[in-house]
Amino acid sequence: MISFPDSASKSALEPLRAMAAQWLLRLQREFDPDTLRVMLLAWIGLFGLPLYYVIWTRVFPQAYDSLPLRAVGAALCLLVVVGLRPMTPRWRAIVTFAAVTYTLPFLFTFLYLMNGSSAVWSQCLLMALILLFHFRARWALASCTIGISLAVLAFSMVGGGRPALTYAVLEQLPVCLFTVLTIAFAKLGRRMLSQEKMSGMAQGLATVSHELRTPLVSVDANVRGMTRMLMRDQEDPEALRAALNRIQFEVRHMNHLVDLFLLSATAVTRTLEPTEMVRMSEVLDNVMKRYPFSASTQRDSVKVEVRRDFSFGGQHELAVVVLLNLLRNSLQALHRAGKGRVRVVIDGDRPNPRLLFIDTGCGIARSELPHIFQRFYTFPKGAGSGIGLALCKDIMEAWHASIRCLSRENAYTLFVLEFPANPKLAPRPATRFDTPPMPCPCPSTNTPA
Repeated sequence: MISFPDSASKSALEPLRAMAAQWLLRLQREFDPDTLRVMLLAWIGLFGLPLYYVIWTRVFPQAYDSLPLRAVGAALCLLVVVGLRPMTPRWRAIVTFAAVTYTLPFLFTFLYLMNGSSAVWSQCLLMALILLFHFRARWALASCTIGISLAVLAFSMVGGGRPALTYAVLEQLPVCLFTVLTIAFAKLGRRMLSQEKMSGMAQGLATVSHELRTPLVSVDANVRGMTRMLMRDQEDPEALRAALNRIQFEVRHMNHLVDLFLLSATAVTRTLEPTEMVRMSEVLDNVMKRYPFSASTQRDSVKVEVRRDFSFGGQHELAVVVLLNLLRNSLQALHRAGKGRVRVVIDGDRPNPRLLFIDTGCGIARSELPHIFQRFYTFPKGAGSGIGLALCKDIMEAWHASIRCLSRENAYTLFVLEFPANPKLAPRPATRFDTPPMPCPCPSTNTPA
């Protein structure tokens, strides 16, 4: 009868798991990743080399095996396991290279040749190469070249005159080369993906830093102005009130930026498919309440026209993310141009209802238009993170809707969001991402202290 471990036995294993975790953390702090990988591989070799001698000589006997050769490999593994700590970095590199070269390419190639290129040892050699090329490419290539060369030399001395390059060996070469190239390309892909993640993280952090630095500078300037007035006993109630209003606005603005970044970040990892019927006027009303307009004049520059309201299949919070991004881009275009207005039109009186987002700001050059929905593409260069419009396009396409842009430089920019006439909803997920609207009363003045 098979018995499964109960909760008491699991709790008894917890101290062992904790000790193993602490041991691994200590090794990670003490050794670089490649040395740590060699140490873990040495533990496997320390027990695996003698164990497989028994398997290949007693359980599944092979034509040739050598206990002395395996004993040398196990001794090198033991040296790596217990002897690396007091060594200098130079000697660590020498010992780890020698241990890996001997136990993987040399020993496995020599036994492969001595066993007449049998199927078992062909697979063993292939596994050894897979393990070897998980290290750095140049390091692994040097180890492979030296180890295989020494194995061929040793075979020529003790192989009884048999040729090393038989038909069976040549037949295995394409498989080995394909395996090595596959591992190399997989490592290259992982490295490129890691670099892309780091680049995206750096761009995101740069954007957050840039966006938050301006409000913080304004807050600092207003606080210093208030401090000077208090130190000189020259209190001006109107100036103090204006400075406090400005500080309050900048804090709301920073809260809005954090809210928008979190919404966008969460939208990247969540399911985008439509799960509810959303009314466009409610989304737009939510956006207008959330956006931290810098002054009443900026708020008045945005006009909303409802020709006919409509509903569409989507997700309310994701729709808010889309319109917040478009509104923010439009107001930035007005700021760069020093002129213009924003007009938002809800036009549901069409076979395919649509939303128009129009601003008469700086516009977009014709050469830039084909690229604005590409991820990490920014216009002007360095303005923003380049993920806002790409995210908008991903969301709209998930809803079987479309978004396109028409623009003339120094004249206008028009975003057209068109929705399907008969929306279809996906099954509602178990949880829903809801962020309460952020109150955003506009300050009465925009004049810093």
